[in-house]
Amino acid sequence: MTIGIYGRQFNNSVIPYVQQVFDCLVEYNIEVLVYKNFFDFIKDKLFFPKSFGTFESHRDVKSGIDLMISLGGDGTMLDTVTLVRDSKVPMVGINFGRLGFLASINKEDIKTAIKALVEKSYNIEVRRLLKLESETKLFGDINFALNDFTIHKRDNSAMMLTHCYIDGEFLNSYWADGLIVATPTGSTAYSLSCGGPIMLPRSGNLVITPISPHNLTVRPVILPDAHELTFEIEGRSSKYLATLDSRTEVIDSSIRLKVKRADFDVNLVRLNNESYLSTLRNKLLWGIDTRNY
Repeated sequence: MTIGIYGRQFNNSVIPYVQQVFDCLVEYNIEVLVYKNFFDFIKDKLFFPKSFGTFESHRDVKSGIDLMISLGGDGTMLDTVTLVRDSKVPMVGINFGRLGFLASINKEDIKTAIKALVEKSYNIEVRRLLKLESETKLFGDINFALNDFTIHKRDNSAMMLTHCYIDGEFLNSYWADGLIVATPTGSTAYSLSCGGPIMLPRSGNLVITPISPHNLTVRPVILPDAHELTFEIEGRSSKYLATLDSRTEVIDSSIRLKVKRADFDVNLVRLNNESYLSTLRNKLLWGIDTRNY
């Protein structure tokens, strides 16, 4: 079994937990490949009981890794998706961040989690992605997102006007600070903070959530992800922001944007002692009320 390790730079308080991950993998005699940039960052901070190989791109993941571990928060997990892509390699996150919807393993449970991964005591959750298409080939070959796509105003306080079409049929013109198109996975992220609904991972839907709309009767719209969405932008500004997960590009109003379901899915590892509903309750603090105790 070969496990890949992806991570980003971290502060020194995380070092003991990262060390524990590598120690546990060595204990189980697991072959480990570390993302090259991450290895360059940690090689002088940790003690390595044995030498580890490295990998540099999504092509290496597809050809030589059985499971990918992301060390960090949900943002790090979203970065990991750009490496895993359509390889079908299962991915799991150990949470060194704050909320941790995607990176669901607590850093205090590393030893137990590594044992479960080695013994394959886990389930696979298939998560759908969305894809952005445009004439200018925005985001190159990483024009997909696990969480969401957004259009947002950039450099002044004026609202933007976004015309939205579903399969070519006009839906609405949104006067707002922007729009979010979220997958079920992304429904607990930016969309949720803007009043969007929570969708279960296998619901097969997308949600269009306006960001600070001027018309208070405008509400999020849920639609099956078999539909294609098209957007046209107007406004006083000459530049706007388009995002896919944590990646951002500057666009102008001449660009026509199309969003639809991506051609591939990703596989998230869920340990047997976890469930999506328990994660919702724990992360959103549902039921935390003195009247319940």
